[in-house]
Amino acid sequence: MRFPLLSARRLGLPRRAVSQILLTQLAIAAGVAVLATGLFLAPLGAQLDDQAMRRALAIAQSAAADPALAAGVLSSGASADSPVQSSAERIRRATGAEYVVVLDLDGIRRSHPSADRIGLPVSTDPSDALAGREVMEIDEGTLGRSARGKVPLLAADGEIVGAVSVGIAYDSVRDRLLGAIPGLLAYAGGALAAGALAAYLLSRRIQRQTRDLAFSDIAGLLAEREAMLHSIREGVIALAPDGRVRLVNDEAARLLGLAPDAADGCAGRPLEDVVGAGRTADVLSGRVTGRDLLTVQGSRVLVANRMPTEDGGAVATLRDRTEVEHLSRELDSTRGLIDALRAQDHEHANRLHTLLGLLELGLHEEAVEFVTEVADVHRTTAEQVTEKVHDPLLAALLVGKATVAAERGVPLRLAGTSLLPDRLVDPGGLVTILGNLVDNALDAAAGSAAPLVEVELCAEGRTAVLRVRDSGPGVPAARREEIFTEGWSTKQPKAHRERGLGLALVRRLAERQGGSARAGEAADGGAEFSVVLPEALR
Repeated sequence: MRFPLLSARRLGLPRRAVSQILLTQLAIAAGVAVLATGLFLAPLGAQLDDQAMRRALAIAQSAAADPALAAGVLSSGASADSPVQSSAERIRRATGAEYVVVLDLDGIRRSHPSADRIGLPVSTDPSDALAGREVMEIDEGTLGRSARGKVPLLAADGEIVGAVSVGIAYDSVRDRLLGAIPGLLAYAGGALAAGALAAYLLSRRIQRQTRDLAFSDIAGLLAEREAMLHSIREGVIALAPDGRVRLVNDEAARLLGLAPDAADGCAGRPLEDVVGAGRTADVLSGRVTGRDLLTVQGSRVLVANRMPTEDGGAVATLRDRTEVEHLSRELDSTRGLIDALRAQDHEHANRLHTLLGLLELGLHEEAVEFVTEVADVHRTTAEQVTEKVHDPLLAALLVGKATVAAERGVPLRLAGTSLLPDRLVDPGGLVTILGNLVDNALDAAAGSAAPLVEVELCAEGRTAVLRVRDSGPGVPAARREEIFTEGWSTKQPKAHRERGLGLALVRRLAERQGGSARAGEAADGGAEFSVVLPEALR
C-alpha cells in the first residue's frame, strides 16, 4: 500500500495527491502544446516549399509567354547587352526572383544575373524543360539552393527554341518559416497558459474533494474502509443521491435476507429492488424520518438509522433487535405472570384466612364446600382449555393468559366451536401469533363497559384458523391495514422496548407460512382479528 509514496519520494515528487495531479496535468499540457506545434511546423515547411516552387513556375510561364523573348533567342547572340538579357533582368527585378535564366537548345545561358556567366552552360540538367515538360524542384545551383520552375520557350510557330528557368532564393522560404514560429509559439504559449489555469482550478477542486490527502493515504483509507465495513457486526447500506444502492456490507446482506454472494451485485440497483417495497425501503430512503426506527424484514426486527452525506446520498445502519424483542416480550409475559402470582398469593392468603376462620368456628362442612368450590374453578378452566386445544404449548398459553385476564378483570373464554388437534407443524409460531393477539385484545377490552375477550381456534383440514374478539372500541375500517405497519401503535411505549411490532410480526409470521392476517369488526362490536394458516397441521 506504500509503493506510491516511496516512488514519489525517490523521484523527488511532492507527496500530496493534488500536487502530483497538478504536475501531471502541466506536463501533459506542455507535451500537447509542443506536439501540436511540431505537427503544425512539419507541414508548414512543405507548404512554403510548394508555394515557392509554384511561384517560380508561374514567373517562368509568364516570361516564356513573351514572344519577344523567343525571338531574341533566335535573332541575337549570347551577350550581356542582348535584348534577352534586358528582358530577363526586367522580369527578375519586377517579380523579386533570385534569377531569370533563358537558355537555348544547347543549354547555353542567354541571360543571367551575373553577366560573366552569360554564354556558359547551365549547372543543372535542362533536358526536361527542353523536351517540352514543366519542372518544379528544390535544387542547388551556382547561386546556391533555390526553389526552381522551368518551362520550355516556344517560338511563334510552336517550335521549342530554349527554356526559361526561374529561381526563388531558399533563404526567403526559410525566413518565412522562421517568421511564422514566433506567432505559433505565442498561440502555443497561450494554450499552455489556459491549460495550466484549468489544471490549477481542477487540482484545487480535487484538493477539496480529497481533503488534501496523498495517494497512499487514499489507498489506505479505501483498504481500511473495506475491511471495516465487512468486519463490523452492524449492517451498513450506502445510497447514491438518486436512491440507488452504492454498497451493502456482509452484515446488512445477512439482516436483509440476501444471498451471501449477492452483496456485490446490489451496487447500482434501486433500493426497492434490493429490499422490496414497504417500510424498510421507506426508512432507508428517508421517506420515514427519525432515530432508531423499527422495521421488520422477513422474520427479523431491525433498528435503522440514516445519515445524509454531502453529495445528497445517505448511509444507513441496521441493527438486529429480533432477540432483544423476543426477550422483551418474554419479560412482559413474565411480569404479567408475576403480577398474576402476586395477586393469586394475596387471594390465597384471603382464602386461607377464610378457611381458618371457618375451622375455628367449627363450621367444618362449610369449610369443605369452600375448598371444593375454589379448586373446581381452577380445574374447570384448565379442563375446558385442554379439551378443545390439544397442543400443550397453546393450552398452557391460554391457561396463563386466562389467569392474567382474570386479575385484570377481563374474562377470557374459549369459543364453543373451538377444536384444535395436536398436529401443529410450527406450534412456536402459533404461540407468538396468539400471544400477541390476546395481549392486544386484553388491552383493548380492559376499559370497556362489559369487558370480554373470546378466542376461537379450529382446524379446517390442514388449515388452522385463529380468531380473537374483544369488547373494545374496535378498529376503524380506514385503518385496518395501517395497524399492521411496523411502528404503528396507539399505546405509549414501555421503557424497555418500542411499540408497534406485535401486529406486524403476526402478519409476517402468517405470510411466511402462506397465510394471512386481517382485522375486522366483531358481531357484538369491538375488533375481531382473524389469522388463516394453510398447511399448519400435519
